[in-house]
Amino acid sequence: MSPYLKFEQIGMSFRRGQMATEVLRDVNLRIDQGEFVSMFVHSGCGKSTLLNILGGLLKSTSGEVFLEGKVVDEPGPDRAIVFQNHSLLPWLTVYGNIAIAVDKVFGGSQGKGKNKAERHDWVMHNLELVQMAQAKDKRPHEVSGGMKQRVGIARALAMQPKVLLMDEPFGALDALTRAHLQDSVMEIHAKLGNTVLMITHDVDEAVLLSDRVVMMTNGPAATIGEILAIDLPRPRRRLELATDPEYARCRAAVLEFLYARHRVPARAAA
Repeated sequence: MSPYLKFEQIGMSFRRGQMATEVLRDVNLRIDQGEFVSMFVHSGCGKSTLLNILGGLLKSTSGEVFLEGKVVDEPGPDRAIVFQNHSLLPWLTVYGNIAIAVDKVFGGSQGKGKNKAERHDWVMHNLELVQMAQAKDKRPHEVSGGMKQRVGIARALAMQPKVLLMDEPFGALDALTRAHLQDSVMEIHAKLGNTVLMITHDVDEAVLLSDRVVMMTNGPAATIGEILAIDLPRPRRRLELATDPEYARCRAAVLEFLYARHRVPARAAA
């Protein structure tokens, strides 16, 4: 059975004049449908490049990305991104920021076919998923940073993407808001069973949310150094995990890679 999402021998080099910089080398990764995978990264490992290749914004120098067996070679609504910065349009309301994406994907002759009333109901459904229905008429400057990020998540989910890509989605938030949003994402993932690839610098976040943690080596020529399976039952409750020996083991494994191994060239892992 072929994987749902596959990175196959991805390599990427950028050339400036006579000089070439190899950013990625032989990145191989298979992700199953409904799996939550965190890519644990640090500066200079080609994270932005890999995101742009998956998003269809860049063509890799070598290798291919496949989604449901089809080559990813252009942007599309089947891949939605939640950025670290919420990227909301300031002149639109909370409702309007989601409606504009819903209308683009589901409205008109090119859409998936929802009438105006159905699109309204779908916007409200996704606002309720992230507990933001009560703020639907507010504009971005009238809500907190955590609430803005909830709207960004709702907008991405409203597109019904095959893959939800989260680029350090909680990195700019305070610890308590980050914890609440992490819990919300776990609940949504449990309810929807969507496929998620999350980029993160946070060890605890990676272990808490993920089915697997993919650890990248240093650049240039960054590749996958190690993949750690997180064998923790769901639903996960952070207070209970604080004293869980398996959680501690997984956390220690990521920290060991971060501090002891990420400077050593590692073989790519499938």
